[in-house]
Amino acid sequence: MQKGSTVRMLEERAIEGETVGGRRRARARSVTVNRLESPLGWLHSRGHISDRQYDAGERLRSDWERSQLSQRVTMAWDAAPVARGRGGAGGGVDLSNSALDARARFEKAVAAAGPGLKNILWRIVCAGEGMREAETALGWPARAGKLILTLALDRVADFYRIR
Repeated sequence: MQKGSTVRMLEERAIEGETVGGRRRARARSVTVNRLESPLGWLHSRGHISDRQYDAGERLRSDWERSQLSQRVTMAWDAAPVARGRGGAGGGVDLSNSALDARARFEKAVAAAGPGLKNILWRIVCAGEGMREAETALGWPARAGKLILTLALDRVADFYRIR
């Protein structure tokens, strides 16, 4: 391997539940992603987590993304809320049924992991933090995060019925 080159594991993924102008697209599009870019992919590629645990983490991350729980990093160009009734502005964000379903699955999966495990799951799987950063932020000793993450991913895999 040349100096400065990186290992890549490319995979084609469908963009599911994509909507344009409030309507679901008839044709599914796909994107090429490098599975090793995420901390979860890094752990999996080096044998620190099993295929089952990796699949559970990816399923959890997918539900988190579909549920639109992440913060926006760009301007929202949605129409301004329309006032309803007496001087009140429109409600919050209008989520699609698929986003609401994904949010419910995400919350149930995290609850199934058990108390105290939500933070490590969110930091590594959803936010893409490295293990060292997550352990430091949570005030844990070095190498404790991997053990706790594997426990949490096993419970999430049970929730999603991944064998």
